Amino acid sequence: MKSIVLIGMPGAGKSTIGKLLSDKLNLAFVDTDRLIEHEIKQSIQNYLDVNGYLKLRSIEEKVILRENIENKVIATGGSAVYSEQSMNHLGKKAKIIFLNVDQNEIEKRITNFATRGITKRPGQSFSSLFKERQKLYMKYFDYKVDTTHLTIDATLKLVEKIAQS
Repeated sequence: MKSIVLIGMPGAGKSTIGKLLSDKLNLAFVDTDRLIEHEIKQSIQNYLDVNGYLKLRSIEEKVILRENIENKVIATGGSAVYSEQSMNHLGKKAKIIFLNVDQNEIEKRITNFATRGITKRPGQSFSSLFKERQKLYMKYFDYKVDTTHLTIDATLKLVEKIAQS
């Protein structure tokens, strides 16, 4: 079975679904945001506040490129898709599943935008960020699951079916 990589906006359910899926499939679970925090020894938001989004993306790329992705379920940070090199690395040995959620639902799910560690250009609106990232997610996915109106269980069943196909 190929590894599974989950991509999508913050709040799409990547970490939640990833952990549940890894348990069901008996695969290791990796959350790249946790790998980044281990690397920088602080929260992503603190690092962003001091160093900016470009430095964080550089660390994210480094962390992803050195990760052995075999036999794993990997939940990426929402900005992983900005690195073509990272996405090519992930795509070599994994099925990339885009957990798509419409913008209004993301805004309902995430109430802590200012402290969530979301990488964006200074002054960039969430709407602009959403549109920008949607194009990148569309570029890299192998499978797309629209989770806007799905429960966690329903999403998990769909993603598990893809993983086992």
